[in-house]
Amino acid sequence: METLKKKAYIFASIFALSNKLQVIGDKFDKELTVKQWLLLAGIFNSGKGAPTLTEVASLIGSSRQNVKKMAVALERAGFVNLEKDGSDARILRINPTDKCREHIEKRGKREIEFLERLFIGFDILAIDGFSNGISKLEKNIAEMGDLYDYEDKD
Repeated sequence: METLKKKAYIFASIFALSNKLQVIGDKFDKELTVKQWLLLAGIFNSGKGAPTLTEVASLIGSSRQNVKKMAVALERAGFVNLEKDGSDARILRINPTDKCREHIEKRGKREIEFLERLFIGFDILAIDGFSNGISKLEKNIAEMGDLYDYEDKD
């Protein structure tokens, strides 16, 4: 039972820590929320110059609808351009602007300092173990997929 309590603690802590990180992250940059930063990170890590809304949503674990809402706000702020795909006008691509690239580059050193401060007291074994644990959680969550929904399956 002790292991079950630890699992429940980890599960609940993920949500609490996520909320706390969002509050701190939103204070980090007056021009970008932490969720907008995550969307931009998804764009830059997609391996494509201008990924689709759906591709970014999949990368950051969000819905296409939420990504579009954030992308529209980022477009108004001048950080991205939303462009129809050349071969299918139903597809929207997110293209970061020069303003976006400059802003991300400008805050790079502060991001490194933020991460270093966040993980004070973690040695390399703790970092490796935590990283492996998160990776396993991601895999398990992906496998669970639609296993749980709101319908009573009895």
